[in-house]
Amino acid sequence: MENTVVSPTQLDIQKVRQDFPILHQEVNGRPLVYLDNAATTQKPQIVVNALTHYYERDNANIHRGVHTLAERATVAYEETRQAVHRFINSNEPEEIVFTKGTTDGINLVASTFGRTNLKEGDDIIISAMEHHSNIVPWQMLCEEKGANLKVIPVNDRGEIELDEYKKLLSERTKLVSVVYVSNSLGTINPVEEIIELAHKQGAAVLLDGAQSTAYLDIDVQALNCDFYVFSGHKTFGPTGVGALYGKRRHLEKMPPYQGGGEMISSVSFEKTTYNDIPYKFEAGTPNIADVVALKAAIEYINQLGKPAMRAHEEELLEYGHQRLGEIPGLRMIGTAEKKMNVISFVFDDIFHFDVGQMLDARGIAVRTGHHCTEPLMSRFGLEGTVRASFAVYNTKEEIDQLDEGLQRIVKMMGK
Repeated sequence: MENTVVSPTQLDIQKVRQDFPILHQEVNGRPLVYLDNAATTQKPQIVVNALTHYYERDNANIHRGVHTLAERATVAYEETRQAVHRFINSNEPEEIVFTKGTTDGINLVASTFGRTNLKEGDDIIISAMEHHSNIVPWQMLCEEKGANLKVIPVNDRGEIELDEYKKLLSERTKLVSVVYVSNSLGTINPVEEIIELAHKQGAAVLLDGAQSTAYLDIDVQALNCDFYVFSGHKTFGPTGVGALYGKRRHLEKMPPYQGGGEMISSVSFEKTTYNDIPYKFEAGTPNIADVVALKAAIEYINQLGKPAMRAHEEELLEYGHQRLGEIPGLRMIGTAEKKMNVISFVFDDIFHFDVGQMLDARGIAVRTGHHCTEPLMSRFGLEGTVRASFAVYNTKEEIDQLDEGLQRIVKMMGK
């Protein structure tokens, strides 16, 4: 499957929907309306087929066997590394490390680059809109090293305050770790400027690309980030797999994350020497099948074309803001000028969890709660929100159903 660019007018959403078998079912007696894509995206048939094909035809351990199945499995696994390399435009495939997902990638960097480079009195900077996976590892590291965790504030629209970020930067800053697109608000952060300012202070930058990779054009060389992490399951791929990009000069200096097979060059009881990158960070038998299927997800995105996907998503977002903005008592949280595929909202007199349950009774799947961003919810004085998040297979008709469901809830609750 070639990386073809499809114009927005060529994207047939009903045809796209046919690629996703899970969408064609009823939930609580109604057709499923799946609007929880910021949590995980559904999988096209091509990804399901790739998993099945691997287990039916190629299942074997990789990099070690000389028999035919082992060779086929190894080739398929490494072809995915090449696909990820091209997908985010790393300088070379060896800069791609397979992980369990975004969380695992961040922990890998914290445990290796962080422990190696951070000392007492140094600073790590994150933003107030980070997912817990981009907060807790740095808190743990700072506690261990006696370093400081500094937080970039966000304004009432849910945008990073760049002037405050500039004030936090200093020669003590060793790492800046920020989300590219907020999972709770949909805010697209000005990562190019964030990276440039950090590098002027000699700090490295990690980008959390969990929400950005499927739709935005990712070029890690142009961004000049030091690390980039993303998850397969948020890019129409399998769960339990993701990738870490790191600049070669960092990866070569970083110690192994875990010990075991594959990450070694030689082992004796006196001394172990480590493998080259990226294998130094891939100890043990990896998640081979899901890595192989991740390539199919990347091919699917390339076939549709990100410009066409973005155009559809932007249309849904604009339509959703318009329809939901007319509902009495509904207050949107996160109104950044630059945002994508997420609408978070609350009713001041209706608990968000109750809204989610009542929508589910109508077959509409949304997310409720703090979305693993408790500090961000505290910033807005909330326990949580209702979050509707869109993907390429969603339609305006589904937003109409969400609108109708919310209108019924408002009337039923007497608000």
